[in-house]
Amino acid sequence: MTIDTTHINQQMTHFDGHQEIWLFGYGSLIWKADFPYLERRPAHIRGWVRRFWQGSHDHRGTPEAPGRVATLVRAPGAICHGMAYRITPETLGPLDVREKNGYLRVVTELHFDDAHEDSRASESAEGLVYLATEDNAAFLGDAPHDAIARQIAMAQGASGPNRDYLLNLAAALERLGHHDEHVVSLARHLDGKIAG
Repeated sequence: MTIDTTHINQQMTHFDGHQEIWLFGYGSLIWKADFPYLERRPAHIRGWVRRFWQGSHDHRGTPEAPGRVATLVRAPGAICHGMAYRITPETLGPLDVREKNGYLRVVTELHFDDAHEDSRASESAEGLVYLATEDNAAFLGDAPHDAIARQIAMAQGASGPNRDYLLNLAAALERLGHHDEHVVSLARHLDGKIAG
């Protein structure tokens, strides 16, 4: 598979004919929603965990020195918290370009965290998530947290330092009231690299 997945994603037809689509964000889409949306709600998906196992050769690194960004890895029984956005189909075009470095659109069931607060709010919906599986060319896989943090501390790309991605994600999850041990551990290791 090539790294640029834009064309593959634009051939997806699952939501053809829909005027609105739910999109689940678990990485930079939580804190960097630089796209138009109709509604935003905290949500989670089941059976996945967030991992900094995807290489970033464009936004947070370069082909010579890739950064590391979040993707999802299957984990039965796990819950991954993030943010859901209700968008129009036109919004997917720019998002396909933003997520082109190995990410594919996948249909998923979203569960809204705020459903209990408003009895009129639905509890779940079918939507999309961008994820990068291990068979894409930019996948880096697991490594010791110290090594991942070192790579993040050194990487920088067109969207800025890789460390900002990790620290902004950690702060966004904290604001949402969710503890992600993987993200917290990497941020702790990164602090040591920055201080050192």
